[in-house]
Amino acid sequence: QVQLVESGGGLVQPGGSLRLSCAASGSIFSLNTMGWYRQAPGKQRDLVATIKDSGNTNYADSVKGRFTISRDNAKNTVYLQMNSLKPEDTAVYYCNYRVRFIATGTQGYWGQGTQVTVSS
Repeated sequence: QVQLVESGGGLVQPGGSLRLSCAASGSIFSLNTMGWYRQAPGKQRDLVATIKDSGNTNYADSVKGRFTISRDNAKNTVYLQMNSLKPEDTAVYYCNYRVRFIATGTQGYWGQGTQVTVSS
């Protein structure tokens, strides 16, 4: 059982910054991928960024150069630093934790989501 608690969302003006945090608790395995996804009203849930336990990262093209994902393995926490925010970044942002087992496949968990609104 894994629980994910997100924080840091809010309302910002275009060009502003926010830092999201997600703390994982429960049965956490060292080898995992954590990441952020977002979903706007009427849209599908899309990948924003992921980071493996090794530190290897992956970003959506729309956020490259503006967002930075990082993690603190000792705290089982993942962060998303969002700079130069645009109105199109407005969405509910969801934290994700994923582990892969050779025998049984992949298990994934989601946080409750945190609202990010970019508006003047």
